[in-house]
Amino acid sequence: MDSPRLSVDTDSHTCNASDEDAELARRAAVGDERAFERIMRRFNQRLFRLAIGIVSDAGEAEDVLQESYVRAFYRLSTYTGEGDLGAWLARIVRNEAIDRLRHKDSRSRRVMLECDVYSEHDGLGLSGSARADEIEFDPEIAAEREDMKRMLEDAIASLPTHFRAVFVLREVEGLSVEETAAYLDIPPGTVKTRDHRARLLLRARLSQQLESALPEMYRFLGERCESIVHTVLTKLSRSSNGAGTAPAPRDRWVW
Repeated sequence: MDSPRLSVDTDSHTCNASDEDAELARRAAVGDERAFERIMRRFNQRLFRLAIGIVSDAGEAEDVLQESYVRAFYRLSTYTGEGDLGAWLARIVRNEAIDRLRHKDSRSRRVMLECDVYSEHDGLGLSGSARADEIEFDPEIAAEREDMKRMLEDAIASLPTHFRAVFVLREVEGLSVEETAAYLDIPPGTVKTRDHRARLLLRARLSQQLESALPEMYRFLGERCESIVHTVLTKLSRSSNGAGTAPAPRDRWVW
C-alpha cells in the first residue's frame, strides 16, 4: 500500500480542544501534515516526560519520541476516536521506550560480563561493575547529580547552626552519636534530638523546593519542540516521496 501523501502547510497553531482529537487523527491519517503537526505540538511535552520517565535520558527520550511519532503516523488509521488520543499515543511511546530499555539492559549485561572477564586477568583489582559504570558514564546524569548535590548542600546550609553541626557530623561525616556528642561537647540525647529536628527541617525545605521545581522539569517547549516536529515531518516527507518505508510495528509490552 502506498504511503500517505503529505499536504504541506506552514500553519503552526496548536490544538487545545480535546473534542477535536478524533478529527485531527482522521485528517492526519490521510496525510494532512497540518493536522499531524498540531497533534505533535499538543502532546509533545507530556509524551516527552513519559519517555524520559522510562529511559531517564533526555537525548534517548527525544529519539523515542521521534520514532514513536513516525510509527503513530502510519497507524493513525487504526485510531477509532474512542478513548483519549493522548493515551493512544502514550501506549506507542511507552512500548518504544520499554523496547529500548530491554535492548539497553541486554547491552549492559554484555558489557558487565566482558568487564568481569577482563578484571579477572588485569591484576588491577577493579570490579567489572566499576568498569561498566565508567563505560556507561553519562555527563547529563553527572550534571543532574551535581544539581541535586547543590540543592542538598543549600538546604543543609539553611539549617540553624546547632542543628547543622549535628547533622553534618552524624549524617555526612558518619560519626556515631557518642562521637558527635564528644565533638560538640553536648549530651548524646541532645545529639539525637537535634539530628531528628535537622532531618525534619531538611525534609520540609527540600519538599518546598521540589514542589516549585517539579512543574519546570523536563520542559519540552520552544526549540526542542520545534526540533521534534521538524525531524518527524522530514522523515514522513521522505517516506511519502518513496525514499523510505513505514517502520515495522513494535511488539506491545506489558507495563
